[in-house]
Amino acid sequence: MNETTVIPDATRSGTRASQGDAAVDSGSLAAGAAVRNDARFLVRKAAVLGAGVMGAQIAAHLANANVKPILFELAADGKDKSANAKKAIDGLAKQNPAPGATAAALKQIVAANYDEHLGLLAECDLVIEAISERMDWKKSLFEKIAPHLGANTIFASNTSGLSITELSKQLPADKRKRFCGIHFFNPPRYMRLVEIIPTADSDPAMLDALETFLTTTLGKGVIRAKDTPNFVANRVGVFSMLATMHHTQAFGLGFDEVDALTGPAIGRGAPPTWSASTRWRTW
Repeated sequence: MNETTVIPDATRSGTRASQGDAAVDSGSLAAGAAVRNDARFLVRKAAVLGAGVMGAQIAAHLANANVKPILFELAADGKDKSANAKKAIDGLAKQNPAPGATAAALKQIVAANYDEHLGLLAECDLVIEAISERMDWKKSLFEKIAPHLGANTIFASNTSGLSITELSKQLPADKRKRFCGIHFFNPPRYMRLVEIIPTADSDPAMLDALETFLTTTLGKGVIRAKDTPNFVANRVGVFSMLATMHHTQAFGLGFDEVDALTGPAIGRGAPPTWSASTRWRTW
């Protein structure tokens, strides 16, 4: 893919894929029309399904880029059914590092719930699913929201490793061409990498348009991954963690020694290896 430097937005800078790189048959009028349509693809409004750690922060990063985000969560008991989503939005202001570029950016996030507001999805250019990593939960949600997606809406799952192809089977056939995986890393404002994971049905022009949005608007560096368990980064990451655990024991190293060797000293962020997970402390 061709890469060019782009002007940084309010959050991060990145690289973009040329719009001319669309992988379609130039002899097909239908494919050509798809390229022209997606060449004008703009994300003005987006929805994030799931107001957990990742979903709320993805919504915040969209707001940083002046995309109007709607954050969905399960309906709360009581009069205000969007109270769960509102609580997640309020919590963003307390996080460190800050997911929002400004307080004003966070105020753009609209709280919503699945009982009352599914009709809003039709207005969204992009819908990102970011609920818990349970295939059955995700499939149930897909079935619920599919009838409300707009004809030109890009729908993407932020799963970190579940099969995108398997998830796509829960969508009507006409929705599958505008579906793919879109894996952000935590914290999404600061972690540059995003993985795009297509299925065999994903429209190439749609994928190019989505990549261009991620690079030029959200300031991300994008790789396209095959639909294998855990995609690319998590496969490498798990190997790295297991190798570090092995060598910690083999060389008789202490946790603090390993942290000193595998943290900022070699260009990695904090926290380093052992302090990154309390589970490892009991190993």
